Amino acid sequence: MPYIEKTMKSERIYDGKILNLRVDTVELPDKKYSKREIVEHPGAVAIIAVNEKNELIIIRQYRKAIDRVLLEIPAGKLELNEEPIESAKRELKEETGYIADKIEYVMEFYTSPGFSNEKIYLFLAQGLTPGEQELEIGEYIDVEKYSLEELMKMIKLGEIVDSKTIVGINYYYNLINK
Repeated sequence: MPYIEKTMKSERIYDGKILNLRVDTVELPDKKYSKREIVEHPGAVAIIAVNEKNELIIIRQYRKAIDRVLLEIPAGKLELNEEPIESAKRELKEETGYIADKIEYVMEFYTSPGFSNEKIYLFLAQGLTPGEQELEIGEYIDVEKYSLEELMKMIKLGEIVDSKTIVGINYYYNLINK
């Protein structure tokens, strides 16, 4: 049986700066109908930034949606018509001040495909040169450095709970422990 849902009607509910919301009426494989609430997102990048001491550059920032300060790898939204690698370079510089001599594509993944089309492109950045952050208005970010061992422990203890960060740290752990 093909598990495809045919969109019969789509209604835009909200257009925002970061995301849009629509409600689709779909025909299910058994010919019944259902509604799907879909968050449309332009996509994002996340960067595993590693310095010469093999420390990962981590940002600390408050996230209103969960009312909590999080430790995360640098990341940000794709701008209109921006290539993911260019976005990764820009976001790394804006959030951390670092510029990478080498930045390479790692993988891409969907964050919550049950209700959102947001895709994150993950990159590995090395050969870092420090510089000044270029934060956007309303952005408050601290830049910190941690060893891979410290970060793995923080994941196990539940101190790091951001999914893109967990994916990035685990990817890098597996890369260097082949």
